[in-house]
Amino acid sequence: MPFPRIVMLLIALIVIVGLLLWLFASLSQLLWQLSYTSPFLADVLLFLIVALVVLLIGVVIYYIAIVQRGERRSRRRAQRQIQIPEDRTDVAEENLRAIQQQLTQIQDEVARQALLARSQEIEASLSRGALRVVVFGTGSAGKTSLVNAIFGRIVGQVAAPMGTTQEGQTYSLRLKGMERRILITDTPGILEAGVAGTERERLARQLATEADLLLFVVDNDLRRSEYEPLQTLAEIGKRSLLVLNKTDLYADVDRETILAQLRERVKNFIAPTDIVAIAANPQPVALENGEIFQPEPDIMPLLRRMAAVLRNEGEDLVADNILLQSQRLSEEARQIIDAQRRRQADKVVDRFQWISAGVVTVTPLPGVDLLATAAVNAQMVVEIGRIYGSDLNLERGKELALSLAKTLASLGIVKGAIQLLSTALQFHVATFVVGRAIQGVTAAYLTRIAGKSFIEYFRHDQDWGDGGITEVVQRQFELNRRDEFIKAFVQEAIARVIKPLKVDS
Repeated sequence: MPFPRIVMLLIALIVIVGLLLWLFASLSQLLWQLSYTSPFLADVLLFLIVALVVLLIGVVIYYIAIVQRGERRSRRRAQRQIQIPEDRTDVAEENLRAIQQQLTQIQDEVARQALLARSQEIEASLSRGALRVVVFGTGSAGKTSLVNAIFGRIVGQVAAPMGTTQEGQTYSLRLKGMERRILITDTPGILEAGVAGTERERLARQLATEADLLLFVVDNDLRRSEYEPLQTLAEIGKRSLLVLNKTDLYADVDRETILAQLRERVKNFIAPTDIVAIAANPQPVALENGEIFQPEPDIMPLLRRMAAVLRNEGEDLVADNILLQSQRLSEEARQIIDAQRRRQADKVVDRFQWISAGVVTVTPLPGVDLLATAAVNAQMVVEIGRIYGSDLNLERGKELALSLAKTLASLGIVKGAIQLLSTALQFHVATFVVGRAIQGVTAAYLTRIAGKSFIEYFRHDQDWGDGGITEVVQRQFELNRRDEFIKAFVQEAIARVIKPLKVDS
């Protein structure tokens, strides 16, 4: 703390103490006088003094316990915020570096190279890529007509039947005052019938999720089938302009009614200024003299709004889209790594369950208890933890193994496993062999449940979840008591535990 501030605090403290002493002396004298003239008033005054002292003590405690703790939290939040780059581009670049580090953990060379190539494409888009504007909507809402009108020339087939645009078609333009090129992609229509229509819709939705700016084209009020994809795209962070096309087909009052309905329906995720009305391909008009007049496309409201958004928000839109794409890439990499780790961990569990069976079968005990194989299970925990990047020592592994063993016993799973496996084994082997084998087979089964539970524990960053260890163990027991699993497990137990016992006998 700076020296001048310390001096000020000391002066303030001396003044406060002096005032308190003066107040105490004054009240004492007043109380002494009242005790002779009015004992009742003296008692009331004494009560008020005590209450005031208690209140002051409470205020001090509140300040120390609540206010200062809140200030510390605020300072910590401020420190964390300071560490986060304010520039979205910096955040996107940092996220891409983290993904490339994440990809080094993938062992499948083909999958790793594919994801690495995609991350490099995303990085290139951030540094020198174009702004991607995707035109999206139902079939024949006028998407291709809109693209034609934007470019002032025919760049796509315009026709009445649905399904004209079979695949995404992209066109490039330059906007004055912007360094980045603008790529406008016309997508297939959504909600088309048939298998081919469903596949084209899948492509359109994929292109929409990769857009920096989305032009969602409708020709009337939103239907539920249109509202849901628009809302979904908004929820993942897509910046959208809602475009009411074919306004030349409506009277002014009807057009305003439809616009009001659109504003009301999307008010939670699209601003009123981002809802524009256009006529991309107005219908010909018959004049009084019999001539046919073809009006020019009326798309200036959209062009002005689109230009304003791209100029003012273009770089942020690119960065936001990069973040979204990188998050999706990161999630895909995480799933690959998770599946890779699970396969490795399953092999560890499979190995240790039969080690446990061997230990218990060779040295039978009066009852089956995981405490007897604590050292084996401790090593299993350590190896599973290592797969998930957690460097546990053997002592910590033993603590976790014993904790889970107690949970198994308290839930009655040990007893349930003995009954379950005894019944299953009796259908396959002689009774005298079952008696010797049941301890080893049950130890293997319980070790399996323990191992599967620890996989879930490490998968979730050494957290048992809201339901705690009990819920995880119970769920694994239910998963591993199904008939199809028990049959396969018993067959393997016969080969690994019971047949060696027969040979020994």
